[in-house]
Amino acid sequence: MIASKLQESVEVRIARSLHTKEEEFVFERRKKVFQSLQKLKIHCSKDAVPNIALLGSGGGQRAMVGLLGSLDQLDKAGLLDCILYLSGVSGSTWCMASLYREPDWSTKLETVKDKIIRRLSGSGVSFKDKLAKLKKYYYEKDHFSLTDVWAVMVVTEYVKEIDKCKLSDQWDQHKEDPFPIYTVIDKQSKQCKDEEDKDDPWFEISPLEAGYSLTGAFVKTCSFGSQFDRGSKTKPQDEMDMLYLQALCGSALADEDEIKKFLWQKINDFFKKLSPKWPSNKETGKDPKAPSAEKGYRVLMDLANMNLDVLNGKDPSDLDQSIRNTLNELSGGKRQLIFPIEKLNLKDKEAAECYMKEHTEDVCKNLNNWFSLWPFDVLTSIQKCMAQWIWGRKYGFLQNINDETLPSTLLESDIRDYEDTGLLLNSPYFSVLRKERNIDLIISLDFSEGDPFMTVREAAKMCKKRNIPFPEVNIPSEDLKNPEDFYVFKGTNTPTVIHIPLFNVVNCGDDIDMWRKKYTTFQDSYRDEMISDLMEVAGKNISNNREKLLEQIGAAVGQKGHN
Repeated sequence: MIASKLQESVEVRIARSLHTKEEEFVFERRKKVFQSLQKLKIHCSKDAVPNIALLGSGGGQRAMVGLLGSLDQLDKAGLLDCILYLSGVSGSTWCMASLYREPDWSTKLETVKDKIIRRLSGSGVSFKDKLAKLKKYYYEKDHFSLTDVWAVMVVTEYVKEIDKCKLSDQWDQHKEDPFPIYTVIDKQSKQCKDEEDKDDPWFEISPLEAGYSLTGAFVKTCSFGSQFDRGSKTKPQDEMDMLYLQALCGSALADEDEIKKFLWQKINDFFKKLSPKWPSNKETGKDPKAPSAEKGYRVLMDLANMNLDVLNGKDPSDLDQSIRNTLNELSGGKRQLIFPIEKLNLKDKEAAECYMKEHTEDVCKNLNNWFSLWPFDVLTSIQKCMAQWIWGRKYGFLQNINDETLPSTLLESDIRDYEDTGLLLNSPYFSVLRKERNIDLIISLDFSEGDPFMTVREAAKMCKKRNIPFPEVNIPSEDLKNPEDFYVFKGTNTPTVIHIPLFNVVNCGDDIDMWRKKYTTFQDSYRDEMISDLMEVAGKNISNNREKLLEQIGAAVGQKGHN
């Protein structure tokens, strides 16, 4: 207990070992797994209880609903209590956030499931509440980014709530549930050209701590985002809430171009709803002769539409002229934008994006000369974040730490950007492949769009490069387009990996393509019927394979006992 209390007092922890509270949790959870195995007539000693991790891939609301349906059937099959860790990427984390709001959810999953479905089928979050949340995010943190915008404008559309809970507050409420791990990636590490420093972009967030899974560098979750220097906190920031965490984990619903188009349209729609609420000069205490908010609103709308036109390859000259005319009027002809429209070359996509980045920042800078109060300060910040493509920006907790075991790229910058793991690998393998977690069996539920084997193949390739034990992955060529519903990959001194594609020839028959088209990653929130149908299809992957799952759990027991 002395070691545990000492560890709890340290904000930044550089070690590959598990947090002592996680070790204590695992010790107790394995007792529950042991009891579950006895009920399933899988006999083993307490030492031979296997460590089993359940992974949920990304896939937007398809993953959110698919994971819920899978867990429901694991519960009905008596297998849920065999799971030690539950880890998710992107849309799967939306399901996890909903589950872990409920204390000991796995003991009453039927009730919790029905509650979640009722919410997902409901009317959602009002514009007034979204606006209030956006304002709160902007004014209460040092780093405002597109993740805040995505949380308010997009995630609320799917999860139908603003979850204000904090992850660290949930720790004492889930003694009966699997240990939860949410995953993101460090953008700077992912883009690093130095192969040695590039090795660990994998970032995990649990109720206890957040940090780099393979490197072994962690900070208390309640302090993640605060400013540190040499391991000491210098500027506290409030812990992120669960709505923001869901946006941090789940923002890669399409490729970058599609997200940009989608977000600019969302921003445009947001402006339209907000326009009747622009404060008058009287309300803001400005001189009645001062520039009206309506003119500033028009510039913002034109700028959003101009960005959309350029992304779609359309000539934005009329919008550009409107922006220049309005800004010229506001300044009395004293100010000119730096970048003339003649420099925009729509035939060169990269050059056009660069032009719009600089042009957007220039327009916002000019606009801020006249409108610097709410809501213009937030709205211009959104556009600047769009121009610079800033996601998940936070203070880095490793700045200036003197430790040669850490990649140098983590120590140099006082800010880090975190983003959806799906941009690198659409499944959270590396959170459970930490050697100290000693995982014997991985059950990977794959809700990805496109290649149903991409995640497990890429995981095997990345593990080979990093010398992490992982089984060989060989897929029969005839299964690539028409997958089965259950695959097992085994190796020597590696965890066993069970891979379960969501849509397959067993639960969809000859209609796999129809199901894929019906449930795309990037679409409006599901109707009631779509939710129930998807839960049923996902659940069949568990119920149809109960005996195979029992067989592999039994094999993991045997392997654990042998080792």
